[in-house]
Amino acid sequence: MAEDKIQNNNNFDPLDMNNYRIERLPKREKSKVETLLSNIGGPLAVISFVLIYFVFKPAFLQVIDTGSLSEYARNVFDLRGASEFSRINIAMLAIFAAGIVLWMTEAIPNYLTSLIIIISLVLTGVLTEQEAYAQLGHKVMWLNIMSFVLASMLVKTGLAKRFALWFILHFGKRSSSIFLSFLFINIVLSAFISATTAKAAILLPIFMVIAAIYGARGGDKKNNFGRNIVLQNLFYINIGASGFLTGSGANLLAAALITGATGVDIYFTDWMKGNFLVAIILMFLGYIVATRIFFPLKKEERLPQIPGGMDRLREELHKLGKMDFQEIKSAILFLTILVLWSTDRYHGISPTAVAFMGAIFALLPRIGILKWNDVDIPWHLMLFSAGAYTLGAGFKSTDLPSISVNAAFEALGFGMNTPFWVLYLALTFAMAFSALFFQSKTMRTMIFVPIAIGVANRFGFDVISLALPVAFLIEHVYMLPFNSKPSALLYETDQYSLTDTFKFGLTMLVIGWLTNILMGETWYRYLGITPDGVFGIF
Repeated sequence: MAEDKIQNNNNFDPLDMNNYRIERLPKREKSKVETLLSNIGGPLAVISFVLIYFVFKPAFLQVIDTGSLSEYARNVFDLRGASEFSRINIAMLAIFAAGIVLWMTEAIPNYLTSLIIIISLVLTGVLTEQEAYAQLGHKVMWLNIMSFVLASMLVKTGLAKRFALWFILHFGKRSSSIFLSFLFINIVLSAFISATTAKAAILLPIFMVIAAIYGARGGDKKNNFGRNIVLQNLFYINIGASGFLTGSGANLLAAALITGATGVDIYFTDWMKGNFLVAIILMFLGYIVATRIFFPLKKEERLPQIPGGMDRLREELHKLGKMDFQEIKSAILFLTILVLWSTDRYHGISPTAVAFMGAIFALLPRIGILKWNDVDIPWHLMLFSAGAYTLGAGFKSTDLPSISVNAAFEALGFGMNTPFWVLYLALTFAMAFSALFFQSKTMRTMIFVPIAIGVANRFGFDVISLALPVAFLIEHVYMLPFNSKPSALLYETDQYSLTDTFKFGLTMLVIGWLTNILMGETWYRYLGITPDGVFGIF
């Protein structure tokens, strides 16, 4: 394997952080199953599209009750007529199914799948060219771009590296405290960085060096320390983001969908009050489950295997020298951004606009902190996201999620007197465990938050009572390598197997869902998100 070749190279220094930069990670060889899926993904996608669009033509999409449509979709219906509206719904379902197959099997690069989805929605008439192409300018896209500008500032000035090294050296005296140190570091970074991939890129070299110090070199030299430090960081990166509205673009998208349906703004403080405590609880539970149940450390794994390894980290910190003026400016800028985000209820400036202003200041000539050439924006991820947002626009135009939900509820015999707790359990379960099938948390947000909104409207419940708890489960994307970009990135470290990530991830997913249910009866009820007596437990 490529990993073994690198590690067997006499020139390879396991304590050199430069060896663990993203572009230097060896390409992990696909398993036989992954190769098989990749080979059959293309034909499966074509077959699924043809069967849905030309052969089956689902009946529930051909006779549509306009009374159940959103106002936007009803306008589209009136404009296009019944037969054309049914046709574009069938086309939407066919494109969605084919896209999911391509994303899950990785038959072609994800960004290429997104480009195919965008042009397919145009050619089938689901969206106009203006609607489809405009999604690259979605405000969440701009937040992501500005976040990568700010993350690049952290990398260029060395502020993020300095903070992580300083914290590890001061509080990571033992193996157990190292894991808890990364928990805290991820919480801090989640408050400032709206891109989970950027957080992973910043922390990866640091925890990989520490893994090497404790004898975890990947490949056939895996050990439980390596499994713990990588899988726990993957979990912390995602769950830390769930505690903040600005933790990821998907959170902001969910808030925008809910605000659009209710007219009620979801502020930074509202989201933080609702889910920050839950994020902290889950991160500590993740630490316990990993280190006590699945990957307990042997005695020898608790001790550094490379003499003077931590001294190398001190050398890395020493090389940074004293904090210079640029780092101080970076720290002040990020604190200012955090203050503006956390007080958005009072000044009304959106998180995207705040990030915009921060990025502009960072790029200003002479008084700024970095130049445009210093900015590292992964445009393939931007194109991937644009495809997901375009699908979301297609869902809005066709109202496919609501139509499907209504058809399913009628088929299952759900009456209008269905209890709230049944709907709550069903919707949160669907959102949480959709990670078994969906590659993008943006995609899950596009599908399940509108469904929650539609269900709430159908049964006469407050939209926030169902949609917000569903949105709080967005960041549970750590179970399988295709769940999120950090998942795919950290899987390339070869510090753990697919079985390792599945059993730890599935366990934490179940715990996360059960915690969400408990909060629905307690904390969310106290905050007024869910109604009194949701489950009749207390």
